[in-house]
Amino acid sequence: MTRCFDVCNGDADGLCAVVQWRLEDTRPAEFVTGLKRELALLARVVDAQAGDQVNVFDLSMQRNRADLLRLLDQGVHVRYFDHHASGGLPSHPCLESHVDEASDVCTSLLVDAHLGGAHRAWALVGAYGDNMAAAADRLDFGDGFEPGDRAGLRRLGELINYNAYGDDERDVCIPPRLLYPLMARYADPRDMMAHESIVEDIDAMRRSDLRQAARATVLWQGPAGSVHMLPDAPWSRRVLGCFANHLAGEAPDLAHAVLRPGGEGHVVSVRAPLAHPHGAHALCSRFGGGGRARAAGIDSLGAGDLARFIAAFAATRWSPG
Repeated sequence: MTRCFDVCNGDADGLCAVVQWRLEDTRPAEFVTGLKRELALLARVVDAQAGDQVNVFDLSMQRNRADLLRLLDQGVHVRYFDHHASGGLPSHPCLESHVDEASDVCTSLLVDAHLGGAHRAWALVGAYGDNMAAAADRLDFGDGFEPGDRAGLRRLGELINYNAYGDDERDVCIPPRLLYPLMARYADPRDMMAHESIVEDIDAMRRSDLRQAARATVLWQGPAGSVHMLPDAPWSRRVLGCFANHLAGEAPDLAHAVLRPGGEGHVVSVRAPLAHPHGAHALCSRFGGGGRARAAGIDSLGAGDLARFIAAFAATRWSPG
């Protein structure tokens, strides 16, 4: 029997992309996800065989290239939706690629376009959660929605995205692998907000974490942006990306970097100015990180590289996307 696997990032963009797909294609699928920075998830697909189908959502092809090629060479059919820097698309008859690296798209919007807007509300949740408010605001809701519903969908997306951050599952309110089945119960995300108490639990945790993050140390501030340092604690591991998005929203003409101690160095989250969403990936890739033009990160910035990173951040000329 042919098997199907859905593999996605555990953030809002990845989870909402899968929800859309499975609302359209209701065949059983094995689900593989992880926390925000667990990117090499195709390595977990170890028993797919020739003729099986693997759907990939919101995972860097650069970080998964070896396992992607392994699956393709085994005769596994791979459908790949993503918006991160790909490093070049492999040519293979078993690969169906939907990769767009433009700064104004995300994976949920790519799936939405592919499905003809069939499950638009979940696409909006994913886009808002991925800090793509301008792109989400341009999309119509469809029938049955009121203009005031946007605020609720945005809140839900931001909560799902926040919940993906942590060093391990003990840091988060609910592991993404357990959050997805709750999301998948509902064709309409408004029903999830009305019936799932976990939404309010995540919201309470996020509000508490953001209050603590507001006291972050500012390491550098200049005319083009700022660099902030959080302590290493469960709350800071959760709020790192959420706080970076918050800063970007508060000052859309500026770039922001948020760091916390991690391992033998620092974990870094970078946001290009929302008004000029380009350059974050290029900066982070110089330090072993990656991502996309408007938002990127570094999993392990060596302690000795902190001053060099701040200097590079300060010198970056953020280009329009």
